[in-house]
Amino acid sequence: MSSLADDTRWLDATDQAALVASGKVAPIELLDAAIDRIESIDKKLNAVVIRWFDHARETATSTLPDGPFRGVPFLLKDLWAAYAGQVLTNGNRALKDAGIISPADTTLVSRFRAAGFVIAGRTNSPELGSLPTTEPDAWGATRNPWNLAHSPGGSSGGSAAAVAAGMVSIAHASDGGGSIRIPASACGLVGLKTSQGRITLGPFRDESQLGVELCVSRSVRDTATLLDAVRGPGIGDTVIAAPPNRPYVDELGADPGSLRIGLLDHHPFGGPVHEQCALAARATAALLESLGHRVEMGYPAAMNNPEFGRRFGALWSTAMGVGLSRIAEQIGRELTTDDVEPVNRAQADFARHFSATDYAQALAANVAFRRAVQRWWAPAPEGDGFDLLLTPTLGEPPVLLGTFANNEDQPMAPMARAAQYVPFTPAFNSSGQPAISLPMHWTPDGLPVGIQLVAAYGREDVLIRVAAQLEIAQPWAHRRPPV
Repeated sequence: MSSLADDTRWLDATDQAALVASGKVAPIELLDAAIDRIESIDKKLNAVVIRWFDHARETATSTLPDGPFRGVPFLLKDLWAAYAGQVLTNGNRALKDAGIISPADTTLVSRFRAAGFVIAGRTNSPELGSLPTTEPDAWGATRNPWNLAHSPGGSSGGSAAAVAAGMVSIAHASDGGGSIRIPASACGLVGLKTSQGRITLGPFRDESQLGVELCVSRSVRDTATLLDAVRGPGIGDTVIAAPPNRPYVDELGADPGSLRIGLLDHHPFGGPVHEQCALAARATAALLESLGHRVEMGYPAAMNNPEFGRRFGALWSTAMGVGLSRIAEQIGRELTTDDVEPVNRAQADFARHFSATDYAQALAANVAFRRAVQRWWAPAPEGDGFDLLLTPTLGEPPVLLGTFANNEDQPMAPMARAAQYVPFTPAFNSSGQPAISLPMHWTPDGLPVGIQLVAAYGREDVLIRVAAQLEIAQPWAHRRPPV
């Protein structure tokens, strides 16, 4: 790698933008350094599967918007994030073969560009983002830079691997059941799932569904700065989180006060949780107490309901059916069994047996779940009066590649295994609340383990305050993967 590629590799996006703003480095130099790293490092990881380096060089040498990340290289996840003039495959073989060019940006991608990012390509995603690993048939497996035999998580695993390995400092990510937080935990990064309706999903997706989009990053300040740059509704949005009282970057270093924090260190309805994951949560609880917070065992009782998984699965499967229908429309023909991975075919088939009444009942159950869960954060006497919930992000450290392999004979087996791996994240897609994964622990054999903090709906400010406090108390920027 070049000298600049080495010198800027571990700078966060804020520091890279400062180099550009000061005139010490030109955007094209930062981009060429990132391209140098991608071409050198990604041979081992397979994180950046679609590259438009020539286009990115044209962008870097043009007049860039004067946003907070002017000139900083950036990567888009290969899922839903349309970029005008470039392909988007959603991790699907049929879309990859069709090579369809997106005619327009999504609103969020336009905001990324307005923030000053130079977008250089796409990162790997499981097909339609359905699994907590990144091993699509279309592009092959992405490897975890902390140990190449292990998964980087999913569905934003390509983005997380690229950031963790130092190819770029920050990358796009999305989260419909944990897909920002899971790979953030597996790769030792910061991953914020925002409140439902905090950032528009327009013009093609609906804010009333389970998913949100933002990024994975190496620092809390990068995440806060990007949230300030891209937050807010788009045309036609009907789920809109109230704007913050002040910019999120103003929460960095702000005193959060003494918060009441509940600790959940075990599976909410009885499954196994790896000791290293429970240890991460307990150690973070002790650190939070040393910082003046009040931590006690406790979590929303509604999370104990085993019916939650069935209702969440019903909505997830319906979304899969809709996603496959959209692909068929795009390529102009019906999808065949060769076009779609077995686990996703099975989910779509399951959704086809739903009636409109079944779907309405699943939505109603989700509303009831959301209200029951959010009550835990509400002040007394209406609620339980907690400020934050602390959990492990995952039920296990990063798993081996192949753990969620497709199985034609048992097509839903990967989803059953996924439920064991991710007992803590999906509930807050259903409740719509913000949650952040922070890299607070490493196993004895060097694998990262994240913890999750969950705030009341709309309270990303509280999460950022406490996350920044933890980052100062127990820094992680010095930790570098072997790759």
